[in-house]
Amino acid sequence: MSEQNLSISEAQALVDQWIKTIGVRYFNELTNMSILMEEVGELARGMARTYGEQSYKNGETKTDLSDEMADVLWVLLCLANQTGVNLNQALLKSIEKKTKRDADRHKNNQKLSDSIGD
Repeated sequence: MSEQNLSISEAQALVDQWIKTIGVRYFNELTNMSILMEEVGELARGMARTYGEQSYKNGETKTDLSDEMADVLWVLLCLANQTGVNLNQALLKSIEKKTKRDADRHKNNQKLSDSIGD
């Protein structure tokens, strides 16, 4: 597949089309939730070894973080489709909520301002 830009809504539709034409059907919601946790764990392992204090074990293949992030996104898109969540609208609503709630919170967080310029 060539590189293309997708909106969140387009990504949801693309995953839905794939599931219905190639994937036969969605796994049930609880199965997909378990798969999401598994994928997040794989991403976490890669992050810990790439950016954290853990190292790769002998013979362990370096994690492709973009692949792991895409796997997390895939399952999240599946869950959104299954539960009727429009992630585009949900994200915009979340940004609005955080903007109102945290308008000054992070600017006034001494822990964050202490690290500026590090």
